[in-house]
Amino acid sequence: MARYGLGLAAGRLAPNAGWPVGTFAANVAGGLLMGLLVGWLAFRGGAQQEMVRLFAAVGVLGGFTTFSSYSLEAVQMIERRQIGLAAAYVIGSVVLAIAALFVGLMVARRAFGVPA
Repeated sequence: MARYGLGLAAGRLAPNAGWPVGTFAANVAGGLLMGLLVGWLAFRGGAQQEMVRLFAAVGVLGGFTTFSSYSLEAVQMIERRQIGLAAAYVIGSVVLAIAALFVGLMVARRAFGVPA
């Protein structure tokens, strides 16, 4: 539901973007949220840490982000001969999702006082 809502909102904010802004936004936001989660888990610790990680990271964030849609949309752009757009989408998605994860991790570490 959250990913669907984000997709609708992204489509309204950038209706003529020319690429799948909903999937792009979900994957970048998912990177940020994963960084925050990992930083929080490092602060929290405890016996339940692995269960929380599996539920939140694999379950919730795994369902929120979508590698299969990302892959399909990239292939569709390539099939339409939009090679430059596909390259920007593929590279931009990966680079920004990783950068967002790093930002989330840094924010969580500072918020919870976890050393790097």
